[in-house]
Amino acid sequence: MTHDVVIVGAGLAGLNAAIQLAGKVDVAIVTKVYPSRSHSGAAQGGVAAAVANLESDDTPELHMYDTIKGSDYLGDQDAIEIMVNEAPETVIEMERLGCVFSRDEEGRIAQRAFGGHSRKRSCYAADRTGHSLLHALFEQSMKHDANLTVYSEYFLLSLIYKEGVARGVVMMNILTGDIEVIRAKAVLFATGGYGRAFEITSNAFANTGDGIVAAYRQGIPLQDMECVQFHPTGLYGVGILVSEAARGEGGYLLNGKGERFMEKYAPSKMELAPRDIVSRSEQTEINEGRGINGENYVHIDLRHLGRETILERLPQIRQLGIDFLGIDCIEEPLPIQPTAHYSMGGIPVNHDCQVVVDQSGTPARGFFSAGECACVSVHGANRLGTNSLLEALVFGKRAGKAILKYVQSAEFEDVNENEEIANARKSLDDLLSSASTESANEIRTSLKETMMWKCGVFRDKEKLEQALETVLELSARYKNIRIADKGKVFNTELQEALELGNLLEFSEVIVRGALAREESRGAHFRTDFPKRDDEQWMKHTLAYKGPDGSLQFKYKPVIITRYQPEERKY
Repeated sequence: MTHDVVIVGAGLAGLNAAIQLAGKVDVAIVTKVYPSRSHSGAAQGGVAAAVANLESDDTPELHMYDTIKGSDYLGDQDAIEIMVNEAPETVIEMERLGCVFSRDEEGRIAQRAFGGHSRKRSCYAADRTGHSLLHALFEQSMKHDANLTVYSEYFLLSLIYKEGVARGVVMMNILTGDIEVIRAKAVLFATGGYGRAFEITSNAFANTGDGIVAAYRQGIPLQDMECVQFHPTGLYGVGILVSEAARGEGGYLLNGKGERFMEKYAPSKMELAPRDIVSRSEQTEINEGRGINGENYVHIDLRHLGRETILERLPQIRQLGIDFLGIDCIEEPLPIQPTAHYSMGGIPVNHDCQVVVDQSGTPARGFFSAGECACVSVHGANRLGTNSLLEALVFGKRAGKAILKYVQSAEFEDVNENEEIANARKSLDDLLSSASTESANEIRTSLKETMMWKCGVFRDKEKLEQALETVLELSARYKNIRIADKGKVFNTELQEALELGNLLEFSEVIVRGALAREESRGAHFRTDFPKRDDEQWMKHTLAYKGPDGSLQFKYKPVIITRYQPEERKY
């Protein structure tokens, strides 16, 4: 099969890129799940933009400063400036494309407070903002079905990348087990995050880092993978998100003594401090025995907001509490704990989302990435809430426009489809024909527990070395896993085994990167190096996979344009 452009991933970044291209060139979208099930739809709280509907003194410059400070100064300031300046136009555009935002009393797009933001700039659709945006974009994409082919429920096996040029992708039809190749002039990865490597996570089952690993295996570096965000409010035991909107509307965090403990940690911002600070504060309370009944959780209390406000602005949160824990937040506090949520790191890209392969910014021809799997570094070491939907929309659009310009002068490169299919088939057959007895489920469970508790909210050398030892041991065991289902038709056991291989591969990068970064910055907190070290670590990590499978680190400087690093106080 041949298309001008192949986009892998159908969330906000992928769909917004596709809309820029559809009708102008031949576009394919490859997606592991049906587009309307993409994980972008799980985002609840809002999309940030200084439209100044609620607070007239809000500006993109204030948004920029908040984002830089929130990133703990690891964000690239030139990229952040692009994002915040394009934010107001982006929100208005989404409204005109059909996203039904909540309204204020004067009929304007409603806005509310979010952690780390100095103004109320989260534009929201109740607590289903991602869902509303995703469906609006999916509807728009369907207008272009003559020029836009969607390969739904196809699994990415590999990127075809030779001599510095992306030439297409190899994928597996999940329904039939057939291996197929798409040859393209340009490839865009918009495959989302990788939270399923952790035991407690807000991420969908599909978030297994497939695109990140496919790039890494081709020698593309991964940037700042040690920076993994833990959201403060995941439902206890399951990790399902209780949106930061709950705190933006005025929810309280309470420990086992009934205290609003954030007063000790962030007295000016309280519950609306950045996520890294709130997560560490919660975990500290739990570790010091002040969890609820001494257990591994605290409470978020919304009862004082009143039934009407909860039903109007937080209806999904209420329903999730009822469905998963049997607790109605109108009547009782919800038990919550830090949950693995977002990957600040990923595939390094420039401002037009073209993948770069070294410290000098050398572009990979025909290869682009956008959304959570990419790292343009607008989030640095810690993302502010509501900036993720914004990043996906802004840079998804920029990627689409850059790809359109690129393909107009690009040509199809040679691809040996038979060889690509044969290599992929051999890898799958080796998995299916293995007579070994290692359990993929046991390996997965051990990995998730290890990453959660030894490479989680708090880290130190001893725990990280233990985590690395375990990950390497599990990777060795993975080579001998047994797959009971030998069939091709909808072989979910095979798919999960492939995903497990991806989880193991990028987990090693996370742990080694966390060991190497001997400081605390944003979501990366080393108890043995509790201070930020700007002299040694004001730089981005680039992790490379060598031809022999070894991992090598290189570094590049953070781009500082307007704001010098300062102490973060909230």
